[in-house]
Amino acid sequence: MQAPLPRYRRARQGCSLWWGMLCLVATLPACTPTEHPAPAGNDASSSEIPALSFTEVTEQAGLDAFRHATGAFGKRWFPESMGSGGGFVDYDGDGWDDIMLVGGGNWPAYSGREETPVDALRLYRNNGDGTFTDVTATVGLAGISAYSIGVTAADYDNDGDQDLYLTTLGDNLLFRNDPGSGPEQGHTFTEVGRRAGVTGGGAWSTSSLFFDADRDGYVDLYVGNYVDWSPENDLVCVLEGEIRSYCTPELYRGTPGRFLHNNGDGTFSDWTERAGFLPAPGKTLGVAEYDVNGDGWSDLFVANDTQPNLFYLNKGDGTFREQGALSGMAYDENGKARAGMGVDIGVVDETGTPTLFIGNFSKEMIAAYRYIGNGLFADRSAISQIGRSSLMTLTFGLFLFDVDLDGDLDLFAANGHVQPEIEQTQEGIGYAETPHLFVNRGDGVFTDVAPTLAGALARPFVGRGAAYADYDRDGDLDVLITENAGPAHLLRNDQQTGHSLRVLLEGKASNRDGLSARVVARVGEHRMERFVRTGSSFLSVSQKAVTFGLGEAERVDTLVVHWPGGQVDRHTDLAADVEVRIIEGAETPVVGTLRARLSVTGH
Repeated sequence: MQAPLPRYRRARQGCSLWWGMLCLVATLPACTPTEHPAPAGNDASSSEIPALSFTEVTEQAGLDAFRHATGAFGKRWFPESMGSGGGFVDYDGDGWDDIMLVGGGNWPAYSGREETPVDALRLYRNNGDGTFTDVTATVGLAGISAYSIGVTAADYDNDGDQDLYLTTLGDNLLFRNDPGSGPEQGHTFTEVGRRAGVTGGGAWSTSSLFFDADRDGYVDLYVGNYVDWSPENDLVCVLEGEIRSYCTPELYRGTPGRFLHNNGDGTFSDWTERAGFLPAPGKTLGVAEYDVNGDGWSDLFVANDTQPNLFYLNKGDGTFREQGALSGMAYDENGKARAGMGVDIGVVDETGTPTLFIGNFSKEMIAAYRYIGNGLFADRSAISQIGRSSLMTLTFGLFLFDVDLDGDLDLFAANGHVQPEIEQTQEGIGYAETPHLFVNRGDGVFTDVAPTLAGALARPFVGRGAAYADYDRDGDLDVLITENAGPAHLLRNDQQTGHSLRVLLEGKASNRDGLSARVVARVGEHRMERFVRTGSSFLSVSQKAVTFGLGEAERVDTLVVHWPGGQVDRHTDLAADVEVRIIEGAETPVVGTLRARLSVTGH
């Protein structure tokens, strides 16, 4: 008989003493610059709070039947607490963003019970009228055998449609989008992961993203991996007393992520070591892309759970140098690694430089690091007013978007704990938690307005994935949240004021989606910057179109697209409240219509 596994009587900790000591030794010469909190009179809470409203439309949209499955049968296996992802993709190219939901899985070989099959990935087609139709079986995605974790989407083969990549506890899956041959034939998906070389070798993979690392016109793939876990090496942990709990990742060996180079022929080659992504500690939960220093080459940010966060600086040839500790974003201000979850980065103030946001464990707060040049970041968690408000919540999904269409980026965070019994052992921390909605006052200082909003944002969720899109094409951005072992939630943004401009890119020399492109809009003296990308948040993917909130302005003076291949396109005097498709190198954009919003004619 196999000997019983040891019982680790240890609550999950959000940081590692070992890595904290290592940071203090290794990074003293390159300490993290820290900005001090703003004076009390400059508190964002004194700013005018915008009138915002979100309505949960999950049931009327036709998404209410979905439930994420963990397969839990009493043993508290580690993966059961971590899922799942979801997001938006326009799979059929009709201009309406569809919804993907990651189903999870179960353990029929171990539970000793008959299990209902779980669809690893469900796809819901946007009908264009606020409702969705489940087309999982129609498009060939039904019956997939996998314990699914996260999803991303991009046109990896530059054929004009969106392909899907699903991360799992085993072999990852790549679904090639194949359009039908006749007018009545719809899109279907063919699984080509093994043929394309992107299965991942059976690791527990989490967040992933497509991006053009070497600017060759084909998107490459970075896949974050978590820990070396299997049913055979699962550990038994207790939270307090005899309460069985999910173990901390510190008890497992991390698995490094993988970088897969697109060969341009439908296949990928593993360039993880060649491109500079080894060694790495693993335990990755979030990945994000940005050209942080403006040199035209995309850099990569990796959020790790109880391990130092990583900053891969592109050396200008598609290979990378890791310098997270040297840059000041790997650890907290005390030199300790936090439990990094979701991550996003964007320009949130008038400095024109991006700020990196990372969701962390309860009692760790959301991190905010502004890039200050020369490869360095300054810790702005306190001065941004985000740190204190997020101290007690556990943030997974996290993204930047202009929720109120006033021209600056706001921050959304989906929260939820991993221990169902946490309320019995820690005061002030819940299992289901309400989201944060941090509204930017324009200078990178934020106010969490979620506690003041009734309705959808007042409801607690066991939040995991989070993504955004203008699914109803009315010019404002809506939110999708996934819950662990629960439903998904579609929150319609009922913003009543503010104009906007929606921009879609179509690459020619660059990759078809325009991924890794920088888009800059100017309205008078106000400059706005967006980056076209997949990834960010946690296990999820958001709309690829970029939305510029214009406030009361009715036109954009100039719109400049810096394509990843080096082409720069400039367009002037663009009307508000439309969608423009910018084709690389074309003199005139293709203009499409958006649906009128509430204050104009209504939802």
